[in-house]
Amino acid sequence: MQVTEYVFGIDVSKRKLDTALLHNGKIKSKVFENSTAGHVAMLLWLMDRGATPSTTHLCLEATGPYSEPVALAIVEAGWSVSIVNPARIKGFAQGELARNKTDQADAALLARFCSAMRPEYWTPPPAEWRELRGWVDRLEALKAMHQQESNRLEAHEVSGQLALMQAVQSHLDWLKREIEALALKIDDHIDRHPNLKQDADLLRSIPGVSHTTAAKVLAYAGDVRRFSNAKALAAFIGLTPRQRLSGSSVKGRTIISRTGHKDLRRALYMPGLVARRYNPVLKTFADRLATTGLAPKAVIGAVMRKLAHLIYGVITSGKPFDLNHRQTGLAIQDGI
Repeated sequence: MQVTEYVFGIDVSKRKLDTALLHNGKIKSKVFENSTAGHVAMLLWLMDRGATPSTTHLCLEATGPYSEPVALAIVEAGWSVSIVNPARIKGFAQGELARNKTDQADAALLARFCSAMRPEYWTPPPAEWRELRGWVDRLEALKAMHQQESNRLEAHEVSGQLALMQAVQSHLDWLKREIEALALKIDDHIDRHPNLKQDADLLRSIPGVSHTTAAKVLAYAGDVRRFSNAKALAAFIGLTPRQRLSGSSVKGRTIISRTGHKDLRRALYMPGLVARRYNPVLKTFADRLATTGLAPKAVIGAVMRKLAHLIYGVITSGKPFDLNHRQTGLAIQDGI
């Protein structure tokens, strides 16, 4: 087990890295550029103060496109880093009754959190998985633009603005072509990488999971084998049940937690609706829940969670979904 003597918190922003080195109860702060040169300078600064890869635990928040390049540079240099959900840091700050919210204070907070909680180390996904996520993000952005322009076209049509309608329609036509071309690129990217192709084929064997959904699952969840079990995957997505029961007065209804990857959770909603009707295993499961009086939306949440379990099952087993295989343990206590 690695012996950690130094803990290093990194608050990441677009242009700079506010850092805090915690050692023997004392914190030293330093600001670096968020660039390749800045990453190198940061690690050299650590070594100048006695920190080494074997004795240092680095920690930063998941901040989208800005945090991953920093984490990659750290791992490639041989250091250990954790990427933490910002909600955990916020909760830790509330527990400390933190009053100040500055970049320097956040870096120190990350160092204290890392020292107290010892979050697991981050393992970067292979390059082809990261590239797939980039393609999928781009496709989703174009689809969002297409929906926005469709709404504008409808508004201009109501107001009778013909010239604007033509301009918007021209953009819609371009977006449609780009979306179709990008979908083909994503399929080609998956087909060119055996690991991605194998997992995509397994995912598409599940009734309700399309090519688009399979690509999103691979892009957002990465290699699901990294999760210890199916429940861990469901928790990552935010599909685990959240109960509100306390004493004799608080009896709130159980809902899905939604503390997880919202894009992946959104990606499983329509497949959940389809699987509710056409996946024999999930249809039986959903019908049984419905007979207990569970609300329709809660039933769909349960189906989405069970769909996450099936996704984990087919990929970790390496076997396609079997319609003749009826899973045991589809009990109500599995949660919604």
